[in-house]
Amino acid sequence: MPTLGPSPGPTPGEFQPRDRAWHPPALTPAYKTSITRSPARPLLSLAQSPSEITGPVFGPADLEPLDHDLIRNYAMKFSGGGEPIGERIIVHGRVSDGNGRPLAGALIEIWQANAGGRYRHVSDTYRAAIDPNFGGCGRALTDADGGYMFHTIKPGAYPWPNSDTSWRPPHIHFSLFGAAFCQRLVTQMYFEGDPLIALCPIVNAIPDPEAVARLVAPLDMSAAMPFDSLAYRFDIVLRGRRSTLFENRLEGN
Repeated sequence: MPTLGPSPGPTPGEFQPRDRAWHPPALTPAYKTSITRSPARPLLSLAQSPSEITGPVFGPADLEPLDHDLIRNYAMKFSGGGEPIGERIIVHGRVSDGNGRPLAGALIEIWQANAGGRYRHVSDTYRAAIDPNFGGCGRALTDADGGYMFHTIKPGAYPWPNSDTSWRPPHIHFSLFGAAFCQRLVTQMYFEGDPLIALCPIVNAIPDPEAVARLVAPLDMSAAMPFDSLAYRFDIVLRGRRSTLFENRLEGN
């Protein structure tokens, strides 16, 4: 992963307002937890202050050399360097703003379940085993062209208590800090061709099929690692009319 210092970028200014028709409604009863998460009163729109349109700034000193390599970063620290179980994949893409300009020096953090669909988290009680060589967390900075790359294990599907037959499609959680707090984004990436995507209540909370498509990473054989890893491409747009969705909520994009 290229290392770089903070990009000077354009002069800070007001960000484009969100397109409410592009994002899903906050209250989506089929996705049960949205009932308690959604606001009970109308949203307020506040003017952007300097604290929202500048910073934060991250640099190479904020990361460790293996932060982008989930296949090795946990095992090298905690289990003697063993190999995690599962399909080895590369996830890569480009981060840009609403006007298509690349965002250099953006911090991307990811977390995910292991190949069996189990998170390394005290609250995850799914019966699949914890992989002793896989932590499921990584970080990277975008390069001068907004590019990023992670090497990881393809996560597995898992059941969740939305209903007796609800299963989450394999997915990776993304957290991004762009050039300003107004560009803060938390979202999920799904994998092309997965039949569980169409059955997921969280995905179905998004009314626009084109918006759903932006959350699905296509297979990218041009970036595959021969005899090692397949690759998926996930491009991300921060704070624009066609920005990548903030899970099921309106705020945050």
